[in-house]
Order: sequence, then structure tokens, then C-alpha cells
Amino acid sequence: MKTLKFKLYQHKRNKYLKRTINAAGVIYNHCIALHRRYYKMWGKHLSCAKLQSHIARLRKRKQFWQSVGSQAVQDICQRIEKGYQLFFKHNKKGVKPPGFKKIKKYKSFTLKQAGYKFLGGNRVKIGNRIYQFCQSREIEGTVKTLTIKRTPLGELFMVIVVDGVAAPEAKFTTGKIAGFDFGLKTFLTCSDGSKIESPQFLKQSLNAIKKSSRLHSKKLKGSSNRERARKDLVRKHEDISNKRNDWFWKLAHQLTDRFDVLCFETLNLKGMQRLWGRKISDLAFAEFLQILEWVAKKKNKQLVFIDQWYPSTKTCSSCGHVLETIDLSVRQWRCPSCQSVNGRDDNAARNIQAVGASTVGLGDVRQSQTAIAV
Repeated sequence: MKTLKFKLYQHKRNKYLKRTINAAGVIYNHCIALHRRYYKMWGKHLSCAKLQSHIARLRKRKQFWQSVGSQAVQDICQRIEKGYQLFFKHNKKGVKPPGFKKIKKYKSFTLKQAGYKFLGGNRVKIGNRIYQFCQSREIEGTVKTLTIKRTPLGELFMVIVVDGVAAPEAKFTTGKIAGFDFGLKTFLTCSDGSKIESPQFLKQSLNAIKKSSRLHSKKLKGSSNRERARKDLVRKHEDISNKRNDWFWKLAHQLTDRFDVLCFETLNLKGMQRLWGRKISDLAFAEFLQILEWVAKKKNKQLVFIDQWYPSTKTCSSCGHVLETIDLSVRQWRCPSCQSVNGRDDNAARNIQAVGASTVGLGDVRQSQTAIAV
């Protein structure tokens, strides 16, 4: 399975797609209301099949709802069903049930087997109308789903999922392995001693965002001036996101070009978010790992995640001695067993590399075997 994303060209007919997204938002909120009402009356969960049949009958009487295809309505019901299943399974972990959404903030609708047709080139027929998109790459394989997404700026993107693309065979090309330790001051510390600093794009643009946010809050609600100020604020946030994504993709390609096996420690992101808040959001470790996994799979490389509770920081990488405790403020420590001086992040990266190498069966890999160009 592969996901491709294309931007639709700006045109007057795009308003019909936006109306369809609004109608999908109305149907979504109606389904949430039905779920809550059904539970209050009967004390039971409303099944997806009953909900779909009820919405199908309502669509015959509501003309505005008919702009949303039947398969898109089924997808809405199925997504709500998945949301409730996750809530029932993980409610003790803080997972909340699906809730109401503002129509203006509702993002997308999805079509599966029907409702669209590719006409060749950069044209696609959705419903009864033809739209053009910026075709940055060829569409290979069988199209399984087509999703129209609306950004906060009002731009439309087409996201398609294709199947039938040949999966790469796993094989090693360089035979090199490296361990990486995430940090707050240093984004990544490699087991060879090199460090990768994070640009912290949000921190760089924080003053401009604060200024735009103040200007937006001072405008009269519902006015055109407030809408312009909102779009200006959204553009600044999108600019930060685009810069961060571009840096992540380039870094992921650099790392996968140098190493065949990349070892990381499993992170407790929710706990880190509670401790350091905005800084963790700016570093976006989870987003980087998601991109790195995709690039590694494409290039036949392997990612290894070691146990979250492995004491990589407290273990001496030279002799294996484990400290009882080590404070977060301690950046260097001397091993009481072999008297070697260990940098906190460098030592953790070497330990992560050693554990990762033993996990994939490569044995002990010396630090001199790894090299990275950043």
C-alpha cells in the first residue's frame, strides 16, 4: 500500500467539493448525536450497520446530504465506529470517545470503489464534475481509496491510496549499524560521536506567531478583517510545518544513505510532553520517526527500537556497569568500575547501538565502523 498526495488547482468549481465536505461534517455530527442519544435511551452501543441503514434512509429526504456519496457516508460511520472501539479498549489510558466537530473545521471525505474516475493526464472526475490536479508523480498500481482534504487556508488536496506496488526486498548494502539518542539540546546523538542539532523552527518564528495571534484576537468576530488575520496566522504555522517536514525528509535520506540498520530507543512521548511541553512539539520526534520508517522501508534499510526501560544512560558502554540513579542535570559521569568518563548522550547512543546489533544478530559492532555525514 502506498499513499500519494496531489494538490487540486484553484477553480470556481472547487466550491462543490467544499460544500460536500461541509455536508459530510453535518452527517458526522448527526451520527455522533445519534450515538449519544441511543446510549442514553438503551444503555448500549449503536452498531455501525444500524447507523448506516438509518443514514441511508435520511439521505433520501435531505437534498443537502445527497451531495455526499453513499460510500463516503459509509466511511464516516466506519470511522466513528473505530473511534468508539478505541475508546472502549483504551479509555483507562485517557482515550476519549469521538466528539462533535465544527463544520468549518471538518477536513475531508473519502470515496472507495465508486464516485470517482481518472481520465488520464492530470484530470479526475469526482461526481459529475471534472477537476485538475498538479500531478507531481505517476500513479502506479490500483487505486483503492480517494480522499479530498481541505486545509485551514481553504486549499484542496487529493490523497489516494494505491495497491499493487512491488515491495522492495530486504537486503543490506553497506553493512553499517548506528545507534541514536534523542535529546532536548541536541536532536540526535550518533554512536560515532557526531551530533545533529535541531533548527527548532517554532522557536525561530515564535515572536512572529505571537504578533499574528494578537492581531487576530483583536479583530471583530465574523468580520473579513478577522478572516484575513486568521489566514495570516495559519500561513505562518504552515510555513513552520513545511520547513520542519523538509528538514526531516533530508535528514532521513542522509541517515539511510549511510547506514543499513538504525537503532533508536522507544520514547514515552506523552510523559515528555507533560514535562517539556512546547519544546517536544517543536522537536517532533514521532513525526521524524514516521518519515524515517517510510524512507527506510523504501531503501531496504532496517529500523530497530530497543525497550523503553533499558538503562541506556546509566550503563557504562565500556564495561557494562549500571548506576543506581543518575540525575537529569548530570551530562557526564565517571564509571566507578573502569574509571572511564562517559558523556550522557554519547554513552546512551553507544549502548543503543550495541543492544540493537544484538537484536538483529549482527553481534558487537565497533564504534570505528560507523560514520555519518551531516
